[in-house]
Amino acid sequence: MITSKVNYLGKLRTQAVHERSKQEYISDAPIDNNGKGEAFSPTDLVSTALCSCMMTLMGMLADRENIDLAGMSASVTKIMKADPRRISEVIIHFDMTTVQATINQRTKLERAALTCPVAMSLSKELKQTVHFNY
Repeated sequence: MITSKVNYLGKLRTQAVHERSKQEYISDAPIDNNGKGEAFSPTDLVSTALCSCMMTLMGMLADRENIDLAGMSASVTKIMKADPRRISEVIIHFDMTTVQATINQRTKLERAALTCPVAMSLSKELKQTVHFNY
């Protein structure tokens, strides 16, 4: 089954359509790599997908453990490296100050985040720095 279809729109811009939901997004090359920077770049999407995946796995655990994650948010910082150009580090800061969880539950939430499918799929060379602020 096809996951998505991607069209090149020209001028370093793509349009991706999720096959099942028909949701779509546009990506642009970043300004520092000859693009317009008017949308997420492909490497922004990878970094953001890592955070989204972590949140999703924490949400699954929270549902099982009866933990309310309402108000949880995160910021994502992507650091690039040259020769070859690639993501060298993704820094994620989770703001979990609204989350009421025991120490044991916090440990489970953090383990769920750090072992999400995206985290496990990325190269071991990509540094994943994750902070949880309760």
